[in-house]
Amino acid sequence: MGQNEFVKLIAPFKDKVYRLAKRLLISSEEAEDATQEVLVKLWSRNQNLDDYNNVEAFAMTMTKNYCLDQLKSKRVGNLQIVNTDFANNEPSFEKILEDNDSLDWVEKSINQLPVQQRLIIQLRDIEQYEFEEIAKIMDMNETAIRVALSRARKTVREYLTKAHSYGIK
Repeated sequence: MGQNEFVKLIAPFKDKVYRLAKRLLISSEEAEDATQEVLVKLWSRNQNLDDYNNVEAFAMTMTKNYCLDQLKSKRVGNLQIVNTDFANNEPSFEKILEDNDSLDWVEKSINQLPVQQRLIIQLRDIEQYEFEEIAKIMDMNETAIRVALSRARKTVREYLTKAHSYGIK
């Protein structure tokens, strides 16, 4: 496989690799390094990539494993949600503040989840992966993924309800 073919192969999911790395490593620079490391590993295996049914799932698994290894070596326990710019037609300042506040609350609630649940929420709710793909990436069965996702969503919902009902923690 030539360089152009390799670039075409990874182009559709390169940003997903970065976003997953950013979710886990927090730092943009570390996420860029992780993305580059994963892509270099993929390139070194490019002759054998045809052996993998789903190169994207393989790349996401590599990213997850690389980032978790980095986290273990640094003993970093916090994950951070990537804030997204929601493009509205010139939203009001109040709307922007409200959106940012909501994102902060969601981020705080997700940050309190166990690592496995954080990853599953990232892959399913943010990256929009199918359960089958998440099961491959996480090396779990689909039922366990669904249960973990349900528990994670319930925990986030309870945290948000409690925070908004009783004030700031």
